[in-house]
Amino acid sequence: MTHKLTITGMTCGHCQASVQQALEAVPGVKNAEVNLSAGTAEIEGDADTQALITAVEQEGYKASPAA
Repeated sequence: MTHKLTITGMTCGHCQASVQQALEAVPGVKNAEVNLSAGTAEIEGDADTQALITAVEQEGYKASPAA
């Protein structure tokens, strides 16, 4: 299963790395790719969408399911 999130608040490579590490730490995530310029993340695995959003928000950013 692939999840796509829209992430706001990232301004640099450190932000991108922080979000990616947070997503990869969520149980069930096999891979996470965060795109700084697009403000998106694509996550592979069977993780719960709300758990992914919570992980991003705990890093200080906003996340929502991508349309």
